Amino acid sequence: MTNSPDERGAELRDLFYETSQELLQALNDEALKLEKRPGDEEIVRSVRRTVHTLKGDSAACGLRELSELAHQFEDALSMEGAAAHAAVADIAFAAADLFCEMIAAYRKGHKLPSTKKLSKRIEELTSTPAAKKSRKKKSASLNKHAADWTEYEKLAMLQAQANGQDVLHVAVKIDPHCAMPIAGRQLIQNAVASMGPVLAVRPDAKSAAASKHVEFVLATVQTPQQIIAKCKIPTIAEEVTVDLLYQATSAGAQAVPDLTSDSKEPEAGKEPGISSAAPQSESQFAASTLENILRVEASRIDSVLNLVGELIIGKSMLQQALNDFAKRYPKDLLRGKFADAMAFQARVLNDLQRSVMKIRMVPVDQLFRRFPRMVRDVARQCGREVDLALSGQETDLDKGILDAIAEPLTHLVRNAVSHGIESPEERRKLGKSPHGTVRLNAYHQGNQVVVEVSDDGRGIDVQKIRSKAIELGLMTAEDAAQLTETETLNLIFRPGFSTAEQVTEVSGRGVGMDVVQSVLQRLKASVSLETRPGQGTTFRLKLPLTLAIIKALLFWVEQRLYAIPLNAVLEIARTVETEVHQVDNYEVLQLRNQVLPVLRLGRPAGEPGRSSKLFVLVITVGERKYGLIVDALEGEEELVIKALDDHTFSTDLVSGASILGDGRVVLILNLSAVVEHVAHLRPQEMGRAGSGLLLTHTDRTRLALTPPVGGQA
Repeated sequence: MTNSPDERGAELRDLFYETSQELLQALNDEALKLEKRPGDEEIVRSVRRTVHTLKGDSAACGLRELSELAHQFEDALSMEGAAAHAAVADIAFAAADLFCEMIAAYRKGHKLPSTKKLSKRIEELTSTPAAKKSRKKKSASLNKHAADWTEYEKLAMLQAQANGQDVLHVAVKIDPHCAMPIAGRQLIQNAVASMGPVLAVRPDAKSAAASKHVEFVLATVQTPQQIIAKCKIPTIAEEVTVDLLYQATSAGAQAVPDLTSDSKEPEAGKEPGISSAAPQSESQFAASTLENILRVEASRIDSVLNLVGELIIGKSMLQQALNDFAKRYPKDLLRGKFADAMAFQARVLNDLQRSVMKIRMVPVDQLFRRFPRMVRDVARQCGREVDLALSGQETDLDKGILDAIAEPLTHLVRNAVSHGIESPEERRKLGKSPHGTVRLNAYHQGNQVVVEVSDDGRGIDVQKIRSKAIELGLMTAEDAAQLTETETLNLIFRPGFSTAEQVTEVSGRGVGMDVVQSVLQRLKASVSLETRPGQGTTFRLKLPLTLAIIKALLFWVEQRLYAIPLNAVLEIARTVETEVHQVDNYEVLQLRNQVLPVLRLGRPAGEPGRSSKLFVLVITVGERKYGLIVDALEGEEELVIKALDDHTFSTDLVSGASILGDGRVVLILNLSAVVEHVAHLRPQEMGRAGSGLLLTHTDRTRLALTPPVGGQA
């Protein structure tokens, strides 16, 4: 059953909304290049090609206002002298912003923004004498060569374009000295037909003009040079020109041809009579690449990944059943067959899991490429001169994580420009280049991806942060004096904290850095920073490769089972209760000449003064190490993370849960939140004072979703 026209139109618009973001990003990238190299005609041609594609795709979707505005901009860029206009880059930026707003309005069904201001700016490009002269010349050329194509011929052109063929306009001027012009016309038509299907011929063979010139619309995969060589018959064809009407497309939205007014003249620097279409080898390469790309909604991949997670749980259940069978029937011959089948299933399942995870992986360049335009705009607002350096764009990251860190990374980059980089005058006084530099870098580190945002600005004044914290009432002067440099720097992640002297459009509202930390905690990620006064600051985000399936270490606390990501565990040590000491009401442990702050999830084991044995998990949160005291270890396990409903489980100390092969539920701790929770407790609540617990009774109740051994709540 075929879809109705309305359904096909909706699908076409959905595809356009998705692909248009790539076109708008390309337009921003080209405008940035043009701003650095004003007057570069090659860049202007690239801008025009992008706008042309946007115009055709929007017209195919029936988005008339967007198509007309893009058509106006494309025509203005086609004029001679337009490339030299000083405002081309600024107009391109404004066009990209307005196109984005219009697409968002179309998508949400809202009122379209006004286009009058941009239309007026676009008209400035056509106001130069050279542009007016070019417009008259182009209009005359169009009137001379334009043909009234029938609806049938237009449909044939669209079909040819969709089938991967270029649609070309071939015009041949017949030699006036040709003795048999009608026969010569037929020879020319035979030559053109040998290059591909002829979709239209003008003028009619019986008309008076038939002996002077002939025009064809040709669907072909041949190059313009090949067509000219084929049609240039001595003593018959005096002049041959080939113009590209529409370039072949293999997928996506198809443009509606404006064949009566959109023929293009040869561009400057090109061979006369040949359009500016890409060489056929490049076209074939692009077509083959597009044919190998399949666009799939992320939700479909998430569904497959969820099913893979269920299979992993099923594998654990089968493995548990096999272990029970082996214990009950240790000499049964079927045990070996079951083991072989399980091993084979495990290998296939691991390959399936890796394949699905790779599908979700995308290069961070998809996020990084947004920032050059943003840095340019923020720098202008703040009166800065800033260059953006990108590296590690090819680093792969889970699509869900990449989307989630877009907002935190935006805050960090904006702060680097507005807070970090000094004004050009201040940089000159300090002996620096007036141009500051913000760097974005991404790289793999073990089972994590690290994204760094660094600048070469003024750095962060630690003493200023202490003074601001006292001013805001976050702590007393005595408490502030006892903070280490790292603890002081971490104050900038407190809600409402800002050191800006005045509120601007960019900064000073106290919103941003707390958002960064809260988002990263939800992702089971961490953020740390390094700063050097006068030299710059680096923020370092450590992100998990994926949120769906993790390697975890399982352990017991007060007869309940918990898990933490295995990549957060540096080592496992054994100690005794008497080796845990209190310093300023905080518990610490000395491990190989290193003092570790201790985190407890339960009560101290045994009676005070007794040498009870303890397991200590040395973990890392951010750049700091902690000792997590647990009662016993369960082992390593591959866990499928299941989200917890906020209505039934209201704590940020747990990031998710998982089901083991024997049906038990294990809670996965959010280490960043646990450390943050401990940091906010009053000293008298720490260590052995009072209840002797790092977590309050309410917190332990929230964590205790799984029944303890023996079924006692």
